[in-house]
Amino acid sequence: MKQGIYSIQKNRLIARDTWEMRLKGDTSALCRAGQFVNVKVGNAYLRRPLSPAAWDNESMTLIYKVVGRGTDWLAHCQTGDSLNLLTGLGNGFDTDVSGDRPVLIGGGAGLPPLYRLAEELLSKGKKPRLIMGFGSAAEIYYLKEFEALLPVTITCMDGSAGICGPVTGAKLQAGDDYLYACGPPPMLKALCAYPLKGQMSLEERMGCGFGACMGCTVRTANGAKRVCKEGPVFLKEELLW
Repeated sequence: MKQGIYSIQKNRLIARDTWEMRLKGDTSALCRAGQFVNVKVGNAYLRRPLSPAAWDNESMTLIYKVVGRGTDWLAHCQTGDSLNLLTGLGNGFDTDVSGDRPVLIGGGAGLPPLYRLAEELLSKGKKPRLIMGFGSAAEIYYLKEFEALLPVTITCMDGSAGICGPVTGAKLQAGDDYLYACGPPPMLKALCAYPLKGQMSLEERMGCGFGACMGCTVRTANGAKRVCKEGPVFLKEELLW
């Protein structure tokens, strides 16, 4: 874990209530997709956890949805402003254990870490595909960016784009041999019925973000574990619903 000051290079609206922010600063603590950063927002007591969509040696890209005062504060930040971040938090996705044709499934605000994950899987010669789920077509983001990397299937709850309904409406295909998922708990619970081994990134309210407060503890088949420390990525098989 590292703490640092990051300069905002870009902060723009990319879909309904969804923003993309590019930050310049030290990214050396980020090792693999699925890790997260904890962002100090204004005078709020608690930081906001966000999983980067991408990073290089000197910058990272965050995608966030405005759902409350903290993310609304972020949406009002301007180019040149500075943010205080804790980086390199949590355990990310393990790309060595999957088969050659993993399926990635993301719902709404859960999609960002799957972009970096797709890049990591492709770098190892694997052929992933993506199912991305939204409430409506107005919420779709990063479609062109994902399509430049891998085959994409879209689902929308209101039927305004792609397959009508939740992500489970997009059926598994012959050849799918592993599952990576990130999204809201109801989505992840439904995906646990899929007959594939896999990994899931959990969403949970956090206090400290680095394992001290125990506030994000969940029950697993292997005992109580902290989402911010042992997670946010867990094996699909160890999750209890």
